[in-house]
Amino acid sequence: MSEQKKGAGKIRLLAGYYKPYKGLFFADLFFAILGAAVTLIIPLLVRYIMNNIGTMDAAQAQGIILKIGGGMLLLVLVQLGSRYFITYYGHMMGAYIEHDMRNEIFSHYQKLSFAFYDNQKVGHLLSRITSDLFDISELLHHGPEDIIISVIKLFGAMVILVNINWKMAFICMSVVVVMLVYALVYNQKMKSAFKENRARIADINSQIEDSLAGIRVVKSFGNEKKEIEKFNKGNDRFVAAKRLTYRYMAGYHSGMDAFTVLITVASLIAGALFLTNGSLTTADLVTFLLYINNFTEPVTKLVNFTEQFQNGYSGYDRFLEMMAIAPDIEDAPDAVSMDRAKGDIRFDGVSFHYQENQEEVLSHVNLHVKQGDYVALVGSSGAGKTTLCSLIPRFYDVSGGTIYLDGVDIRKIKLKDLRSQIGIVQQDVYLFAGTVLENIRYGKPDASDEEVIRAAMAANAHDFIMEMPDHYDTDIGQRGVKLSGGQKQRLSIARAFLKNPPILIFDEATSALDNESEKVVQQSLEKLAKNRTTFVIAHRLSTIRNAQRILVLTEEGIAEEGTHAELIAKNGVYARLCSAGL
Repeated sequence: MSEQKKGAGKIRLLAGYYKPYKGLFFADLFFAILGAAVTLIIPLLVRYIMNNIGTMDAAQAQGIILKIGGGMLLLVLVQLGSRYFITYYGHMMGAYIEHDMRNEIFSHYQKLSFAFYDNQKVGHLLSRITSDLFDISELLHHGPEDIIISVIKLFGAMVILVNINWKMAFICMSVVVVMLVYALVYNQKMKSAFKENRARIADINSQIEDSLAGIRVVKSFGNEKKEIEKFNKGNDRFVAAKRLTYRYMAGYHSGMDAFTVLITVASLIAGALFLTNGSLTTADLVTFLLYINNFTEPVTKLVNFTEQFQNGYSGYDRFLEMMAIAPDIEDAPDAVSMDRAKGDIRFDGVSFHYQENQEEVLSHVNLHVKQGDYVALVGSSGAGKTTLCSLIPRFYDVSGGTIYLDGVDIRKIKLKDLRSQIGIVQQDVYLFAGTVLENIRYGKPDASDEEVIRAAMAANAHDFIMEMPDHYDTDIGQRGVKLSGGQKQRLSIARAFLKNPPILIFDEATSALDNESEKVVQQSLEKLAKNRTTFVIAHRLSTIRNAQRILVLTEEGIAEEGTHAELIAKNGVYARLCSAGL
């Protein structure tokens, strides 16, 4: 497909966002036309007064002036109403479209897999959902109305002035044409600079987000100065990109101002010469001077539109780029529903490697975990323990082989249904800004307060919650900063209790806790794991000593399997891990 056809297709897609707001769109254009017409009529009324009032007697002249004055006041009110409508309702139309596009891209973000987020910076994703969409909405609001207003004013004024005095009109239009060419050349130069600015802003957003999210690490290492230096480098790159933009902008605005004055000067000099030979009247010269603004303002608007178009269209390009990224993990066309799984899981020749790396993390793994089994995974870092567990809820898809849940290929089960069967308690607990109640309820959004409290009790979290200032309504801060590690884990476990899934994954859930907190959390985990198929990624021996099966993973796959006692007796990899301080 040619670039021209692609461009036309994008424009049609962009125009499609007007569809739900057609009434507002056409009303906006109507009032834009009305406002532009008013600016063309008033100078003609001035010309009429100057040409005709002097030949009338005083009484007749006063009557005409009052009528024309009343008409002008009416036109001013029409212009006021038109301007109010296009400023308020036009901007609201832009806000509605921005709202729709933001919903669209955020929903798309939710569909993308871990593989996508592994290679993205949050700051860049944020810029696409904020500044990019704002630029697009400004284009969709101002673009059509600016073009309509500019065309009406420019061509309307030209037709009127040609009818008054074609020579003067030709002089004015000659300057306007040069002015337009100058403006377009400078705007073209600004195009690449604007793209660079957008990229630099995204980098700064990403850096700020990264630094502030890790502020505790920054302060614990006393690296505030280092973070400031890193930020300053990014900020300097942003200024360098802005410098080129502002150089072009300076040339553009100074040139446009000069051309505006030049049209006035040219009109005055030419008009004065035409006055001397009687080919132009004073009224016509004043009319020409009044219409000068109707020449220069449309040119400025049209050029501003090209700048706005560049910003908005490049933002829309980035929007389409993001929307074009197909979710690599989604429901198969023939995916089936699953209400409540038993929890029987089988790995059949499963291999896996990350998209950007062909080196296999797991290779031809065969494993059968029966309903209700408690299986522990141990092994050195990088052996694939977390990866193996991440394949069960399809956070990543297998590169080879098949995983079955209750005999059904998990790729044939609807994603929502599959993930509703699995509860995950991780080492790095993520709690959202909000209250204790809201964070536990995340496990089951429609749960009652009583269900939330029962889940908290089951997770040994109720007592410490009741000691908090507002109990379950206590705000826990961003990422739960007001809670200890053990408290965070127990809220995470309460979420899992509330979800009540048949399959559990504990990803080193107690590795970051002190001994006392670990005991409390371990009790909660064991209570939660009862009668559920459970996978435990183990960091400490205490979490796996009583496991029914322990799988020892190495880079070659499952090297050993058995109970703690059996594996110690083998005196193999597991025994060495235990002696090394598992």
